[in-house]
Amino acid sequence: MPADTWLIWFADLMPGLLLSLQLTAVLLVIGLPLGTVFATGLGSRNRAIRYVTVTVVEISRGIPALVLLYIVYFGLPQVSLSLDAFFSASVALGLSFGAYSSAAIRSGIDAVHPGQREASRALGLRHGDEFFRVVLPQAMKIVTPPLLGWAIIYFQATSLAFAIAVPELLSRAYTLATQNFQYFTILSMAAVIYAAISIPASLFADYLANRRSRPAT
Repeated sequence: MPADTWLIWFADLMPGLLLSLQLTAVLLVIGLPLGTVFATGLGSRNRAIRYVTVTVVEISRGIPALVLLYIVYFGLPQVSLSLDAFFSASVALGLSFGAYSSAAIRSGIDAVHPGQREASRALGLRHGDEFFRVVLPQAMKIVTPPLLGWAIIYFQATSLAFAIAVPELLSRAYTLATQNFQYFTILSMAAVIYAAISIPASLFADYLANRRSRPAT
């Protein structure tokens, strides 16, 4: 296979990679706040709020991300709420990400030392200010490595958007392969591109986790 052919195929796949990264960014913008809301609800002293949150989280975890994607893209128009394919994928994957990340965020909130809350109260901060200005920033630092791990998983999960014709990386690879019947080669190229993003990001997440676990000297 001529090298220039590989370069042409690689260039044809790059817009798909860019769209996959954009989709990842948007689903994180949706999913991180949702995960924070869910995490807050999971720790609520109000039993009704806690039970409702647990129900929503467990249902969102229990439904496969692809099924959520179909519900948003094909189901919502039946209740007069239509989203285009890109934002349907963003909403569905963002909801799934929020549900799965909520437990990690909750654990981060619980890991903040109680002395931080006591100091906040001593300074006269209101409960909301205490949470958003003191507790949540520290919690997010604690859970950055696992959240980065989830982000990597959901970057890979953007390939599910192929099912509703979002022209992300897998979709472009499949379309290109159908034009010249080089399925193995082109899909392998797509796999390598996914790995080239995911493996360094995963190693970075491990580095952050190991750095955090080291005792202070």
